[in-house]
Amino acid sequence: MAHDHHAHAQHRHAAPDYGRVFAVGIALNVAYVAGEAGFGLWLGSLALIADAGHNLGDVLGLALSWGAAVLSRREPSRRFTYGLRSSSILAALANALILLVVTGGIAWEALWRLRHPLAVPGASVAAVAAVGVAVNGVTALLFAAGRGRDLNIRSAFLHMAADALVAGGVVAAGILIAATGLVWLDPAVSLVISAVIVYSTWGLVNEALGLALAAVPAAIDEAAVRAYLAATEGVSGLHDLHIWGMSTTETALTCHLVMPGGHPGDAALSRLAHELDHRFGIRHATIQIELADSGEECALTPEHVV
Repeated sequence: MAHDHHAHAQHRHAAPDYGRVFAVGIALNVAYVAGEAGFGLWLGSLALIADAGHNLGDVLGLALSWGAAVLSRREPSRRFTYGLRSSSILAALANALILLVVTGGIAWEALWRLRHPLAVPGASVAAVAAVGVAVNGVTALLFAAGRGRDLNIRSAFLHMAADALVAGGVVAAGILIAATGLVWLDPAVSLVISAVIVYSTWGLVNEALGLALAAVPAAIDEAAVRAYLAATEGVSGLHDLHIWGMSTTETALTCHLVMPGGHPGDAALSRLAHELDHRFGIRHATIQIELADSGEECALTPEHVV
């Protein structure tokens, strides 16, 4: 019969506060979006208008990411027993979807403009876009340090880095238009921009959607975690193993360990939780110990049972 012995260890690490970074990034991009859209309308450049629309989507994305970063710091309540950590997952997913929707609109308009090309002053387009390279490049650098450990921050970084590359493409198109007079280059660059955005965003969509559906985070090898737990001294069986992302930075685990020799004690379970954090980045572990001292099998033993 199973005994309700549980070990729970949560190792809190102070997450960097990106509030000032988000504020600076949003301010820079709002100013640039307004200027770029104005020049795009004045010059009749779809590439500039498309890039401005994309940047506006990123401003909204930055605001979502900032809000989620704030909400994820909220303390647990009786209703939200994990706090609001998962808001960062929703923000990363929303960021990716917003970007794809905006990109679809850009591509549609570019296809229309290929059939109905309009003359644009290439040199002016290149000059405006060059400012975008600087603005987006600086903003991306602000998020570069945190992109490896936080999907929410990585979504912000990827948006800004993609914007810098996109703006660079618009600069190149403007120069080529000025040199050759080939006005179809303007919508053509818009289509290339759309392809780059979709390519760079697809991985983010998959990872964010996976976290939203409680999948094992991409950085964690479930088989390695299972093997490690099964090899723990005194463990004869392991079942009901679940690993999921509580947020874009924190991973949780629950499992049942069968230990016929008896409960190993709180100190042993604390060491096990520490190793799960150190080896795999799993900071929130809840482990139930079963003694297998009767013929009654745990109802959660079969792999297909949740």
